[in-house]
Amino acid sequence: MTIASTTGGRPLPGHVTARLRDHLDRIYGPGVAAGTLPRLVGMLESVEHRPPREQLFDETDVLLIAYGDQVREPDQPPLATVRSFLTAHVGDVVSGLHLLPHYPWTSDDGFAVVDYTAVDPSLGEWRHVEDLAGDFRLMFDAVVNHTSVASPWFVRWRCGDRDYADFYLAIDPATDVRSVVRPRTSPLLTPFWTSDGGVRSVWTTFSADQVDLNYANPQVLLAVTEVLLNYVAHGAGLLRLDAIAFLWKELGTSCLHLPQTHEIIRLWRTVLDAVAPGTLIITETNVPHAENITYFGEGTDEAHLVYQFPLPPLTLAAFHAGDVTRLREWAATLPPPSPQATFLNFLASHDGVGLRPVEGLLGTDEIDRLCAAVKARDGRVSYRTSGDGSVSPYELNTVYFEALAPAAADETLDRQINRFSSAHAILLALSGVPAIYFNSLFGSRNWPEGADHTGRARVINRQRYSRAALEAQLSDPGSLRHAVLNRMRSLISARIREPAFHPNAAQHVFDAGAAHFAVQRTSVNGDRTIVCLQDVSGHAGRVRTMSPDGLPGGAVLIDMLDGSEHVTEADGIVDVDIPPYGVRWLRAS
Repeated sequence: MTIASTTGGRPLPGHVTARLRDHLDRIYGPGVAAGTLPRLVGMLESVEHRPPREQLFDETDVLLIAYGDQVREPDQPPLATVRSFLTAHVGDVVSGLHLLPHYPWTSDDGFAVVDYTAVDPSLGEWRHVEDLAGDFRLMFDAVVNHTSVASPWFVRWRCGDRDYADFYLAIDPATDVRSVVRPRTSPLLTPFWTSDGGVRSVWTTFSADQVDLNYANPQVLLAVTEVLLNYVAHGAGLLRLDAIAFLWKELGTSCLHLPQTHEIIRLWRTVLDAVAPGTLIITETNVPHAENITYFGEGTDEAHLVYQFPLPPLTLAAFHAGDVTRLREWAATLPPPSPQATFLNFLASHDGVGLRPVEGLLGTDEIDRLCAAVKARDGRVSYRTSGDGSVSPYELNTVYFEALAPAAADETLDRQINRFSSAHAILLALSGVPAIYFNSLFGSRNWPEGADHTGRARVINRQRYSRAALEAQLSDPGSLRHAVLNRMRSLISARIREPAFHPNAAQHVFDAGAAHFAVQRTSVNGDRTIVCLQDVSGHAGRVRTMSPDGLPGGAVLIDMLDGSEHVTEADGIVDVDIPPYGVRWLRAS
């Protein structure tokens, strides 16, 4: 492997070297740093150092999640087509792009990576990725818990190459691994033939094609650190650490959230702060909320952003029940991480809607109702195996538009779009950086044919499109895609113009009745306040609330979305009428 540049590097400050030594000591114990630190420091001193960003994030930051071949057209590299398509349709409202794995791969739509250093030739070349980075702040997937079995690293490990000894974790298949937390129903260990004619059972957390790296070997840490630096050199402004919670393995433990995992993230934070300050780390940990937020560390030393995993299922539950109580009670407890950290808010992604994050937040009966509703709309439910051998729902596999709909969906298209818009208004109003999946922004439906053909439930939400067909639908004023994109553009446009939606702006979630999710946001400098009201019941209603900024009677509040005016009473109270699945974002005129 090579890092992009060996020019422009400079010596590391002494305090950075000392910090790296401390990280290594905490990961491996005293003594290992002596052999590892010089190589790590040399790596960092050889790369071109980037100037710091003026700010980590602000209200204009909105990410789109998409595959490199999400849109295709004849005789064009898909990465070039995606760039052209997105620039034309959302380039003025979307600031960043989470480019899903664009490396050579063998399974799981890119998450079984063969070569970290290459672009899948079917998508294009590194220059096409770098062109995208010129238009969008790019998030790369760092799929560094595991590699494909076709990875040269694993091939060389199977061949007994001494340079790759202990790159992967092989254990006696009779070992008791029941304490290991499982995200799948597949076996934890997979047997592989090796060049000496033997068979070794290798740790495979996610599938038999995805073999886990062994970070107990410092050479693995060095190799992956080099990969991350290479991503930054090719234009990554954000690094998504996929499945990071499973990184460190230690028999006799859950092998989840171990201290060494957190310390490795801290080391990578130190590395990036030293050579590319402002490059953001995002941790992907589909686990209960209290565990998830530990990846903020002290707010300044681990992830800059943590996925807000409870938000998608809690929002679904609110709309299905017509009651925001659970969602409101949870959101009201969210602490601001720090000025250097925030949440990555989302409702849908390339994966499904995770259910583990709402353990303790939703009851078993509520989760079962969500599963039944998704199945009734041609969706799927994925399961995991617990330590006692029982199987429980792990993930809802569906597009979010379908997931929101009731089982008996005899509704007008306008009503469905209003509900979808109200859900995304909640997403966009909350503290954090919002991320929106391509299939949500462009009004996609479930793709059961894809799931049935491949036998993989997640494919139901991963359809790719012909650009010509998609453009034709978007240009039709009567189409679902046209209506959804226009509604979403309106919401995003309002958000990115308003300082009160800064990711670190103050947030107050208040009780406006069971039917309405209500949140007040106040800008960082305190001079702008917005009251956001979203209906989840599907019935017309009225909210009686204090005006933003405690305005006196007779003050006029303007709805940022439709321009309607609402006048306060003598005591500063304002009555706001909200249509079914309506959204009101109110600010002082």
